[in-house]
Amino acid sequence: MSTHSNTLYVQTPGAYLGKQGETVTVKVEDQVKLVVPMHHLEGIVCFGRVSMSTALMAEAADRDLTISFFTEHGRFQSRVVSAVSGNVLLRREQYRRADQPESCLRIARSIVAAKIQNSRVNLLRGGRESDVSSESESLKSAATHLANSLDTLSRAETLDSVRGCEGDAARAYFESFNGLIRQNRDEFSMDQRTRRPPLDPLNAMLSFVYSVLTHDMAGALESVGLDPAVGFLHVDRPGRLSLALDLLEEFRALLADRLVLSLINLRQVRAKGFEIQPGGAVQMDAATRKTLLTALTQRKRDEVTHPVLGEKVSIGLLPHIQARLLARHIRGDLDDYPALVLK
Repeated sequence: MSTHSNTLYVQTPGAYLGKQGETVTVKVEDQVKLVVPMHHLEGIVCFGRVSMSTALMAEAADRDLTISFFTEHGRFQSRVVSAVSGNVLLRREQYRRADQPESCLRIARSIVAAKIQNSRVNLLRGGRESDVSSESESLKSAATHLANSLDTLSRAETLDSVRGCEGDAARAYFESFNGLIRQNRDEFSMDQRTRRPPLDPLNAMLSFVYSVLTHDMAGALESVGLDPAVGFLHVDRPGRLSLALDLLEEFRALLADRLVLSLINLRQVRAKGFEIQPGGAVQMDAATRKTLLTALTQRKRDEVTHPVLGEKVSIGLLPHIQARLLARHIRGDLDDYPALVLK
């Protein structure tokens, strides 16, 4: 297994990225602030008013480094990728399966089952760690609800039924989410999951991390030759990375939610790092975004044992491993897609 590469995140307003030999240079006001060897990178993510040279873009394309652009508040704008790689036969089979309801159902059911199981692990862990008996029972009750959702999911015979199970489980999960917060609950809590736009600091952090991870999922899928826009659970829409969103479902609870909860409970983020915009949208400041990105980068270096491979791997490699397993299933090498579940 190759060593996990890094993603370069740049959010300093006015930053300029260029190519110097085999390195990426980051300049601010004509001063070099950072030099990164290209062979250490797997992607570049830019937030807000960040620009770069065409020479760097060309070199990134030659090296299969994906460049993604987000607004300063984390809304995805565009991606720059190299020419389509991978076996054209794999993509043709992906497209065929995406048009077959039964094939979509098998993959979608596996993905949703993993999402529910990972969400349930968070609830059960929170129930064990809570010092308040009423909250502990509430979290355990929500976990039971998710267990029932898994049972219903196993009998689902249509994609709409699978999506219904996913929606019901997500609703129960987020209704209990405040019980997972141990510190700063007066600053961080949610009435419900809100996305476009997020209406409180907690939702703002979750949406931001989900958006950044979608970049990772798309890059991993492209690296094995799959089309990140053609999914099995999410409906195709122009501009939507449907397969990347499919893969993201496995990582929401086990990576993004745990990361955000950890930052809140360790008091590493505070409400003063957010501001309410006209219309009610809540956005985080640059310092808070940096805290999230730094924590995410560190978390990617942690190691876990992959349940299928039985090997210790860095968390940052998990999207690539799952993309490869999905490709193997689509090729016919695996009977089912083994979606990721971690304890």
